[in-house]
Amino acid sequence: MAFSPKLLQQGAAGGLAKNYIEDVFSTTLYDGNSSTQTITNGIDLSTKGGLVWIKSRSTATDNALFDTARGASNGFLRSNTTDTPYASPSSDLTSFGASGFSLSNTTGNVNVSSRTYVSWTFRKQPKFFDVQTFTYPSSGSITVPHNLASTPGCVMVKVTDGVDGWYVYHRMANNGTNPSNYILQLNTTGAQINNFASWITVGSSSITFPSGALNPGSNFVMYLFAHDAGGFGLTGTDNVISCGSFTPDGGGSATVTLGWEPQWVLVKVAGTTGNWTLIDTMRNYSLGGNSSGTNQYLRANTTAAELQAGTGNPTATGFFIDGVVAASQPHIYIAIRRGPMKVPTVGTSVFASTLITATQSTQNVTSVGFSPDLIINGVRSNANYGQQVTDRLRGVTKQVFTEYDSSEGTTNGTALVSLDMTGFTLGADTAGTGWNAYSGYTSVKWSFKRTPSYFDIVCYTGDGVSGRNITHNLTVSPELVIIKSRNRIDDWVVRSSAFPTHGVNGIAYLNLTGAATNAGYSYVPTTTTFQVESNNNQNGSSYTYVAYLFATCAGVSKVGSYTGTGTTLQIDCGFTGGARFVLIKRTDSTGDWYVWDSARGIVAGNDPYLLLNSAAAEVTGTDYVDTYAAGFELSSTAPAAINNSGGTFIFLAIA
Repeated sequence: MAFSPKLLQQGAAGGLAKNYIEDVFSTTLYDGNSSTQTITNGIDLSTKGGLVWIKSRSTATDNALFDTARGASNGFLRSNTTDTPYASPSSDLTSFGASGFSLSNTTGNVNVSSRTYVSWTFRKQPKFFDVQTFTYPSSGSITVPHNLASTPGCVMVKVTDGVDGWYVYHRMANNGTNPSNYILQLNTTGAQINNFASWITVGSSSITFPSGALNPGSNFVMYLFAHDAGGFGLTGTDNVISCGSFTPDGGGSATVTLGWEPQWVLVKVAGTTGNWTLIDTMRNYSLGGNSSGTNQYLRANTTAAELQAGTGNPTATGFFIDGVVAASQPHIYIAIRRGPMKVPTVGTSVFASTLITATQSTQNVTSVGFSPDLIINGVRSNANYGQQVTDRLRGVTKQVFTEYDSSEGTTNGTALVSLDMTGFTLGADTAGTGWNAYSGYTSVKWSFKRTPSYFDIVCYTGDGVSGRNITHNLTVSPELVIIKSRNRIDDWVVRSSAFPTHGVNGIAYLNLTGAATNAGYSYVPTTTTFQVESNNNQNGSSYTYVAYLFATCAGVSKVGSYTGTGTTLQIDCGFTGGARFVLIKRTDSTGDWYVWDSARGIVAGNDPYLLLNSAAAEVTGTDYVDTYAAGFELSSTAPAAINNSGGTFIFLAIA
């Protein structure tokens, strides 16, 4: 059946409950301060309940698991030991809140000054996650009801008033054959244990433990994870968690297909010894890794600080993994879908322009307001640096220049150091890349967040096939697609359904000034794919590519076109507070790719601009683009490259 927008907006009252992964799961990075602090991640634990899992990244400490079923006052469990809960809860997590949790002045667990931490928060939600406690009887079996509303894919059980290991059921233990006969232990590297009889029976509403399965008379906590149960997104059918398996090749690599892009993965080799590895995209699970060019991972079964290796990367439909797995051995995993799943309603939640004055010393920029997925660095006061593009998916040290056809380069690791919770960190930039080099130089950082209906990033490897469909997660048909080969010297390809003359048959090049031309083929965008040709700048065999996809999102962004008048011209984008970012390119003749933003000035006066196709410094003293509440206004003094009478133009505007 078709779902009307009006009915969808009614939510539960209209019979269609809307659940989104960003409401039930969060990876949050924070610094310890040895004092009280509140970690705000948008997850309602006080009324919904759930689990908070905390691990120090910089120091060898226990994995600390707090849950609402036991309560904050009962301390944390340690996934790396058989011990009872930690005995000093008053100095750790003190309360579960409506938007996160609070920490006290700890002495060595989850909030020590100068240490860095990661927290993973799982909110109780049908078809995602549940927490239950129970007392195992002195004799006989027990059936424990749960609220997962689906058959669990993984169940973790831990005694809370005694010393014993973590018992883990996974639906793909023993390759999915009689998995309830096999026990994995979260606190060890051990292989799966054949119990030779079912120690657990999992159902869609309850869990049964037979007589003799657990310690008689003891208290237990149980964490339940769903598997491909749907229940999320606008239609309520999207999966957000998968408990599956894979067997890597002889080199220890595997490609896993989920049907969506993950943000968090827990993986363990099942048939032999091996660690429980934790990876997430907030800690540089990416193609290019961190500032050292490697990915960062933690282990659930040890106290070890964060480790680094080439652990693979997420893909638009799953993940690639290597480096921390056992070759040719079956592995089990839990994977959680990347968010957000909600369509943005305000531009400030997904786009920011930040002005920076270089210092050649560390700068922690927290004013962005969200964690960026893409940053374009525009150097304002100095020519010859140009506009550098870095994104989370390729890794913070990987950059390409919009004005050049050059292949992807690597910074020295101290230019852009990290993409943070509300901004980014710049290093000393001793190599002089333009991010933070040469004290006193000025730049603008344009930050973009990936969200449905607005913006997405896809990396892929070419196969030389003409008309190949590339999967994306934009959820709507992309109206503007910008493609760059990462490992080949070639032009930036621009395809857009908004090209005034050629539409989806048109093609232009971001690093060049030429008019849009008829490519002779269509790129055929859909809500799930966009099409590329066998050309080396789009889909050459064995070459790697990155694609940036934009769409019109009501009140947030607009991809469109207009015909110039040579006089004052207002461009209606459907905004209410005007455009904060404007990109314009003439399509019927030569013309630069102009960029304005409100941080540098979109006013009735001087409007500084940069060019994406040029390394020239910022141009000031012009009055080409002015404010207009519904979008932006072109002034009568604008040149032919922006407002030629009868000329055709394409634009991207963000509110």
